[in-house]
Amino acid sequence: MQLLDLLSWAGLLAFGASGALVAVQKRFDLVGIVVLTGVTAIGGGAIRDVLVGSLPAGSLRNEAVLWLVFAVALVVWRFYRRVGRLERPIYYLDTLGLGLFAALGAERALAFGLGFWGCVFVGTVSGVGGGVLRDVLAGEIPGIFYRNRDLYASAASAGAAVVFLIYTFAPAYSALAVVLGALVTVGLRLSSRWLGLRLPTPRS
Repeated sequence: MQLLDLLSWAGLLAFGASGALVAVQKRFDLVGIVVLTGVTAIGGGAIRDVLVGSLPAGSLRNEAVLWLVFAVALVVWRFYRRVGRLERPIYYLDTLGLGLFAALGAERALAFGLGFWGCVFVGTVSGVGGGVLRDVLAGEIPGIFYRNRDLYASAASAGAAVVFLIYTFAPAYSALAVVLGALVTVGLRLSSRWLGLRLPTPRS
């Protein structure tokens, strides 16, 4: 599970950087940048912990996570022109973080005895919650609701569902469930971007 931990940190870093970049684009001051970085990085996980009744939220008890959030905010604030050129790498790290946090969120829900839909919901919120909070605080409609975006929340839901199914029918392969769930989310999001897949909307 050490690899998963490292990848989770990479996803946390990417989420935080994306929040900080949005804050810079909106011309927030340093405090605003730190806040938006933190909300984006740990918001989804914090909502997940609230939903399953694990309080206080794990991210708020982890000093290393909070220091990382602060460091990311400072780096982006100071070098935002250079960091802004990393849009493509940040996109892929964000996708990886989405997959991992959705899968780990579903695993957390299972540990608290939730059923299929509970696990899917908690896993999805764990993956997308930070980005939704970021967009709301930045005065934007959350990007997951736009038709012209690639699959995001639906990809996270699929990954969370995979985790639940593997846990249910092959409980001995818990680590494999998290890996496969994350891969399903990552694969769906990337393929939707490459193939132009979109969710249907009502016809006019």
